[in-house]
Amino acid sequence: MELDLAAAEMKAVLNRLRRAQGQITGVIRMIEEGRDCEEVVTQLAAASRALDRAGFAIIASGLQQCLAEMEPDGRSGRNDQDGQDGEDGQAGRAAGRETPEQMRAKLEKLFLSLA
Repeated sequence: MELDLAAAEMKAVLNRLRRAQGQITGVIRMIEEGRDCEEVVTQLAAASRALDRAGFAIIASGLQQCLAEMEPDGRSGRNDQDGQDGEDGQAGRAAGRETPEQMRAKLEKLFLSLA
């Protein structure tokens, strides 16, 4: 699945990632300076939330793209890139397209990787 974000979505995701990058830089500096543990953990939690939100935005955008690309027969117009068997045992490549269940399983796996 390719990442194809609209300009506004891309800008929002990049802003979140830049915010997280700045927060992580701040956490490193705070640790090097021997700052209070509570302050460090607070900043680290903020960076973690920014990364999570960026990841969720990317996954949500991917889900929206998948739904938009569904053909009337309920299959995705995209080819399966990994060639692995889906939940029903059929190879995605052999069928030529991913089923909604295969796409859902991929997106669910990505989503859970952020949890």
